[in-house]
Amino acid sequence: MEHLQLEQYKWDAENCCGCKGCVWVDPIYASGLNYAVRCPSLFRYKFDAYSALGRLKLALGLLEGSLNITPTAVDIIYRCNLCGACDVGCKRNLDLDPLMVLETLRIRAVDQGAGPLPSHAEVAKKILHHHNRYGRDKGEKRAWLLEGSRVSKKADILYFVGCNSSYKNTQIARDTLAILDHLGISYTLLEQESCCGHPLYYAGMASAALDQAKQNLAKVEDVGARIVLTSCAECYKTWKVDYPKLLNKKTQEMGYRVMHTVELLAEMLSKGNLIFPNPVNMRVTYHDPCNLGRMSEDWIPWNGTRSTWGITKPPKHYRRGTQGIYRQPRDLLLALPGIELMELPRARENALCCGAGGGVMEAYPDFALFTARHRLQEAADMDVEAIVSACPYCLDSFRSASPTLNRPIKVYDIVHLLAVSLTGKELDS
Repeated sequence: MEHLQLEQYKWDAENCCGCKGCVWVDPIYASGLNYAVRCPSLFRYKFDAYSALGRLKLALGLLEGSLNITPTAVDIIYRCNLCGACDVGCKRNLDLDPLMVLETLRIRAVDQGAGPLPSHAEVAKKILHHHNRYGRDKGEKRAWLLEGSRVSKKADILYFVGCNSSYKNTQIARDTLAILDHLGISYTLLEQESCCGHPLYYAGMASAALDQAKQNLAKVEDVGARIVLTSCAECYKTWKVDYPKLLNKKTQEMGYRVMHTVELLAEMLSKGNLIFPNPVNMRVTYHDPCNLGRMSEDWIPWNGTRSTWGITKPPKHYRRGTQGIYRQPRDLLLALPGIELMELPRARENALCCGAGGGVMEAYPDFALFTARHRLQEAADMDVEAIVSACPYCLDSFRSASPTLNRPIKVYDIVHLLAVSLTGKELDS
């Protein structure tokens, strides 16, 4: 996979000018100093090495031979959420690809035997032996499935449940099927669903991630589905961005369309085919998951040359993070009777990570908790009752942090609120 080697991004490492657009929310969006930082690790560790600026300098040192991958370098490389906030910030100014430098740094660490981290290696072992990140028995995979769910053997829509919703936050999977069944939408499930492979990719284990991708793609081809539906932002980004990236293909060439539940329902809402009858009386704010927001734009590979001032030939398509899944969840929440929706100071492409991304929750739980607490305090300052997101890992991160606040706030996955309003079921406390 030559296209995923650190050398391919040497130009990006060389041309970082240290402007710190990777660290700070652009002044035209920043609402004040308290919530103006976009990089979780710089905010936590207060040292430039723990920002894209520092990590790009580290990458350049490795490429030029002036640095080695020491234990300190490994810590710097992995103590990062891979949340893409630096990438969005950089592309406001310089059109560098810092995120690809961060990802290929991890691939380089693994290639040189310095990675993955022990906690990531343990997760990878569970995926490779048990086909899920928790190491649970495959016989438990469908324990969440309620009797009476109208699963078809063949359908255009394949609901890819994901590890978390299969084994941990199973209510998300049940709510998703409740919505699909209520609306009469035909769907199918994989008989033997495996992990999407996201933990393998963020650990830098590109070859293992590619093998996982090929296995899952073969299963989709076997069932003949045209749409891969997911309620997990990590699964969504993996199918839409990382699989094409690993295969060096465009997203549009993959032969399927990836949709998050909010996309499917928002399309129906916009066509007048969806009405939410039951009120959900609550003042909420919405947190944009990194992998559903700024990280979710189509992957378009580029193979070309650069001339003076970095001009690309042929022109390079840049993923700027502004075309992510932002409008759809907000449209759905606003369609729920009784909901009052407030915007966070850092929203859409400027959203702060929940803290769980990039394997941080497994390797550095204290760092994950620190970031989640800061994000929840941002929500609490909006005087909301609850924070809503669209990823089970955001749900985990915020639910771990909320009890530690002076004024805990409720945490919901958006699918649950939609199911409550649509079907009349009771709201979880």
